Amino acid sequence: QVQLAESGGGSVQAGGSLTLTCRASGSLFTVKMGWYRQAPGKQRELVATLSSSRETNYADSVKGRFTISGDTSKNTVYLQMNSLKPEDTAVYYCNADLVSPTGLGSPTNHWGQGTQVTVSS
Repeated sequence: QVQLAESGGGSVQAGGSLTLTCRASGSLFTVKMGWYRQAPGKQRELVATLSSSRETNYADSVKGRFTISGDTSKNTVYLQMNSLKPEDTAVYYCNADLVSPTGLGSPTNHWGQGTQVTVSS
C-alpha cells in the first residue's frame, strides 16, 4: 500500500528557512512529485513540482525563494524554503504520481496528510 510521509513543518520568523521532506513508500515508481499548499480561506495551489526527467515548475510567488529537489527513483522529494514570508503560512501537501516499476498500467495519484508551516512577522 502506498503512503506519503511528510516532515519538516513548523513555525519560523519572517526571513527564516524550513525544509520539507516527503517520501513515498511502496514498490511503485515515482513519475512526478510535488508540493501544494492551502492557506486559510484560500484554495489549494501549486507550489513546485519535480518530474522524473528533472523538470521543475514553480509558482510565481515562490520563484527565487523555494527550491524543489530529490530523487524520484528513490520516491523522495524535498522543498527548501528560504526568505519565508507571512503569506507563505499554509498547510503544505506532498503529491505524487506513481506507476508500476515495469511501466505497465496507469499512473495513480496520491496525497500526503499535510504539514503546517507558520511564518510570523
